[in-house]
Amino acid sequence: MTRIKRGYIARKRRTKIRLFTSSFRGTHSRLTRTITQQKIKAFVSAHRDRDRKKRDFRSLWISRINAIIGENQSENQKKKYYSYHNLMYNLYKRQLLLNRKIVAQIAILKGDCLFMIANEII
Repeated sequence: MTRIKRGYIARKRRTKIRLFTSSFRGTHSRLTRTITQQKIKAFVSAHRDRDRKKRDFRSLWISRINAIIGENQSENQKKKYYSYHNLMYNLYKRQLLLNRKIVAQIAILKGDCLFMIANEII
């Protein structure tokens, strides 16, 4: 039986993988075995970080809302006027369709508008 060399088929497969990792540094963009490992690692990281990005943005919106709501304190009493928990609870209780992203944008751009909403739903 004669030996069959894989020729252009294997080369085509390797160059296709190399195109993905062309921006990587050193061996990670040159050696085939390392390229495949780095490709798998990149896909795993991308999948994990897509979920993490959603989580990070949600915590950012919550902290922004909490900062604006807690800003309105009277000088005599060092106690919060309104808490984040009560605001979100009353929004859902009144069935207002405002998610945390929208409420955070309202809080940043027009803080007094957020207080008007909070006072109306109390």
